Amino acid sequence: RGLDATPPRPSEVCPLSPPGPAWTGMGRAECSCRGAERLASPCLVRRFLPLLVLIIALCYGQCQVVTPQCRIQKCTTDFVSLTSHLTSAVDGFHTEFCKALRTYSACTQRTAKSCRGNLVFHSAVLGISDLMSQRNCSRDGPTSSTHTEVHPEPCNYHSRTQHTNTYSHLHTHSHAHSHSRPAYLFCGLFGDPHLRTFKDSFQTCKVEGAWPLIDNDYLSVQVTNVPVVPGSSATATNKITIIFKPYEGCTDQRVYQAVTDNLPAAFDDGTVSNGATGKVRALWISERTPGRHVELHAGYIGVTVIVRQLGHYLTLAVRIPEELAQAYDATQDLQLCLNGCPSRERIDQAGYLPLPRSPPALGLQLQQLRRPSYSSQTQESPYGAMQIFGVEGAKQRCRETLEVQDIYFHSCVFDLLTTGDANFTVAAYSAQKDMESLHPHRDRWRIYPRGSATSALHSDPHSIRRFALLLLCVLSMALM
Repeated sequence: RGLDATPPRPSEVCPLSPPGPAWTGMGRAECSCRGAERLASPCLVRRFLPLLVLIIALCYGQCQVVTPQCRIQKCTTDFVSLTSHLTSAVDGFHTEFCKALRTYSACTQRTAKSCRGNLVFHSAVLGISDLMSQRNCSRDGPTSSTHTEVHPEPCNYHSRTQHTNTYSHLHTHSHAHSHSRPAYLFCGLFGDPHLRTFKDSFQTCKVEGAWPLIDNDYLSVQVTNVPVVPGSSATATNKITIIFKPYEGCTDQRVYQAVTDNLPAAFDDGTVSNGATGKVRALWISERTPGRHVELHAGYIGVTVIVRQLGHYLTLAVRIPEELAQAYDATQDLQLCLNGCPSRERIDQAGYLPLPRSPPALGLQLQQLRRPSYSSQTQESPYGAMQIFGVEGAKQRCRETLEVQDIYFHSCVFDLLTTGDANFTVAAYSAQKDMESLHPHRDRWRIYPRGSATSALHSDPHSIRRFALLLLCVLSMALM
């Protein structure tokens, strides 16, 4: 149809692709980049955008720690410690504040290379510049010493450990801020009884009689369990004994003992606190609900204990520093919080708690109902007298207070089927709330019954996240 007057297109730059097989006479070779137009298509970009965003979101938390040598947080912490005691009413405030600003500025300069791209770092640099302008501070001049002498409170565990870490930092040149927060452990006991150990192992045990939960050089906690229903292996706690051992300069030995219907707000000697050095109390008791809820605080060892009475039985929750929990010898190795219940005392099967079959459980509940002494006791229960629960009825009652169907919910159902005592519903709920207030690791709060679909999804969130990230990367490479 005649010659095409359209000028030839400039050759495309495609160094990795050979010239196309077709030559148009003496014309210029067309560069063939197969798939280039398809990859550059706006439609395809929009298609893969959510995938790329998801990959970035999953990587985000891990990418934050690419440059651990950035020490802007340390610079800021030192500046706060240098200025926290200054007030504008004191003579020399301006001079000391400018010294602290120059020290802060020098610290940011030393870590500038490693903090490149860090928003916190750049915000701090701008803030320093603004403060220097506002206070008319010169860039050159004397600076403050960050090695100020600190006098720890001897009867405050946090103050002592912070001082120890600071002292260690000055002499070993380690990163003090990475060790400034001591590690804590949690242990809880409630219900028939259900035990949550320091390692977050959830067990249901018989352990009738007196058993040690914790026994180390600083603290001893012992519980006494009695049968709940005649003919059943399930027990519940009716006595708790807590011994705070002597600590020089802070407290002598103090004993707290609670039994059913007697939850005192004082130690055995009638005192409610012991020792006050400086501005810190070493040991004290706080009564939250008379006769029902007591908290014991041992500031000198960083321990908090919550004791409750719910129905006719007691519950316990403890938070303790890990280094103190590990301070025991070979004669103190029988500790339920530390090592769990002996295998012969376990009701659950390696973490799986089978629900009682309805006929035997109902039979045990009927035996309990026929006991005159027990029926008179239950009249004071907030839920009234004993009830007979089937599996669905027990689940429905537990759903009224426990929204998440984790191991606390499962324990609630087990207790209702075993005893028929609706107070165990409140015990499971309170135990869960005490755990949430004392357990130091939020990502470990939820434990799900072994073998359930929910358990599989929550068993190892870090492994699942890594697998999902790998899967997304493989898919993105395959599609592109």
